[in-house]
Amino acid sequence: MMNVTIGQFFPGDSFLYRLDPRTKLILTVALIVLVFISRSFIGFALIFLFVLWCAFSTKIGLKYMLRGLKPLFVIIALTFALNLFLMRDGETLARWGVIQITTGGVRTAVFMAVRLILLVLCSQVLTLTTSPISLTDGMESLMRPLSKIGFPAHEISMMMSIALRFIPTLMEETEKIRRAQMARGADFESGNLIQRARAMVPLLVPLFVSAFRRADELAMAMEARCYHGGAGRTKMKQLRFHWRDGAAVGAIAAMYALMIAFNALGVA
Repeated sequence: MMNVTIGQFFPGDSFLYRLDPRTKLILTVALIVLVFISRSFIGFALIFLFVLWCAFSTKIGLKYMLRGLKPLFVIIALTFALNLFLMRDGETLARWGVIQITTGGVRTAVFMAVRLILLVLCSQVLTLTTSPISLTDGMESLMRPLSKIGFPAHEISMMMSIALRFIPTLMEETEKIRRAQMARGADFESGNLIQRARAMVPLLVPLFVSAFRRADELAMAMEARCYHGGAGRTKMKQLRFHWRDGAAVGAIAAMYALMIAFNALGVA
């Protein structure tokens, strides 16, 4: 539970922290697209170097960011295994009956696993360096043109930011309930898959009750403060673009140019 880093905000004061939240949202989407269009490990290395610079310039540290990969280890391992055993391109390295491992399968498995890891790391840069309030303002500002066709930009951005904000809170609540149930004799570790699933019932029921209670308390608090949506609301902090936002966009544009060059040259 303590390894869940998504939704957590790491306070700081560096170049990334001073960027406009709209710029960080756009750059995050651009990085995710960059991860998908990359066709070589050289491109992945370029993106990883950028993430590494983000980790050390913000003083968050790469070790803290890698902690967020632990809850996704099963998904990454499953993706690696499926690509390893199902891809039959290239030379055969090993064979056990119908199971075959080829050079193409190994490359594809490693490629897809690294892609998943980079996707998580790029997303963490946004959530760790942007407060939920700034994230809400940024998303609302970017989606505001859609409100002309009836799209609830403010409500959608508010729900997304609240969801991100309460992920660490729910994880902490889950850990407290788990320890309380273990003190009462509950066993979450032994047994087969079905027995472990049944053992999760004493954990999930109190968690759902607690989540609904928190949601009700939050709704009452918002009503007590006369919250009625985004119509006519003003902002205490006005979002403005600065020179640093242009510099960040220029850096991502340079990465796109390099990635396109790598793909055109067929760099492996």
